[in-house]
Amino acid sequence: MSFGTAVTQASAPPEPEPADAPRIVPQLRLGQWTAAAVVLVLLALALTSIVRNQAFQWDVVADYFTSDSVLRGLWLTLWLTAVVMALGFALGTLLAVFRLSGNPVLRAVSWGYVWLFRSIPILVQLLLWFNIGALYPHVLGVRTVDLFGPVTVAIVGLTLHEAAYAAEVVRGGILSVDRGQIEAAQALGLSRWRRWRRIVLPQAMRSIVPPAANMLIGTLKGTSIVSVIAVQDLLYSAQLIYHQTYQVIPLLMVATLWYTVVTSVLGAGQYYVEKHYARGSERTR
Repeated sequence: MSFGTAVTQASAPPEPEPADAPRIVPQLRLGQWTAAAVVLVLLALALTSIVRNQAFQWDVVADYFTSDSVLRGLWLTLWLTAVVMALGFALGTLLAVFRLSGNPVLRAVSWGYVWLFRSIPILVQLLLWFNIGALYPHVLGVRTVDLFGPVTVAIVGLTLHEAAYAAEVVRGGILSVDRGQIEAAQALGLSRWRRWRRIVLPQAMRSIVPPAANMLIGTLKGTSIVSVIAVQDLLYSAQLIYHQTYQVIPLLMVATLWYTVVTSVLGAGQYYVEKHYARGSERTR
């Protein structure tokens, strides 16, 4: 057989299977379809119950959803979240650097801070700061109650609490960077700042962004706890209204819907930020 004949035979299309060859029939997943149908039915019943339940008073929800007092509370919630996240991650980054330093005193201080503020519940921290005047009536000749108003107490308490978790997030992100790349950059003579800016931070952000975004959403929802110290955030604004109108459920639904809308927007932003920092590391199919 010549070489040309062999190539022709190798490139020839395969022969059709005989008519009596067994067919591959996909497996019937009856259990999965049954479970899906049950879940859909239950979901439909739940949604119908919520929509048709007169106790929710959806007309009242619509009236107060964009009211001035609710929008002012929403703005304070967003502002407080942004300030706490910025200050918390600034302090947390400093603590992470302390924890990774070669100085045993700085490492001990950072570890002690993280241990302490992760051990105390945030509500207890807020109440302690709110009553700090009982321990220190005057600071630098000024009455403590004049320095620590409700909003200041909320910022201080939430920031100190947030920094303890941010420190661990940043430290974990830095440790995720391959040590060999840092050593290679040192061998090339790159300065410490350039190593951090061009090598460490871009790779560390891949590990930092997902938990940081979750912390952002958690902080947004966690700011509702400041209502216990009379900070007029979104929840407190809703409470002020239903204390006057006694329409508790509709006003709680107003707050719930606003929290849902904002967290959904933040979740969408998290997706695109993670996709941005994941460039170059995603597997191509």
